[in-house]
Amino acid sequence: MLPAGTSPIAATFAPEAEAFVRFCYQRRRVGWPELYDEMCLVATRGLFRGMGRESLAEVGVGFSLFETRHMAQLVHLVVGEEQAARRAARAVAVEAVRAAEEEGRAAGAPTAMCPAAVPVA
Repeated sequence: MLPAGTSPIAATFAPEAEAFVRFCYQRRRVGWPELYDEMCLVATRGLFRGMGRESLAEVGVGFSLFETRHMAQLVHLVVGEEQAARRAARAVAVEAVRAAEEEGRAAGAPTAMCPAAVPVA
């Protein structure tokens, strides 16, 4: 079991490798293997902290055929965490809207109307 607040990614991969994959995922929200293309582009151009392929290899980000499985695991973990965080944020936002609507109803405020439902004079 990992200590509280520790990501499963941190237990296996270098923090810089995780940050690199998150950076690439935020640029292009796709999964494996499409994200691999973005990762190659970012590494070739040094877009992540000025790190090229050699620098990234030092932190565990490799692009060879032999390293593909390792990178695919990292991508799946990062993408899964990113998607879970987005779902959680969306759920919080939806709940906040519902609470505001309930509060408005309790105060006797008129219910919100869809602009398409508003009659045009």
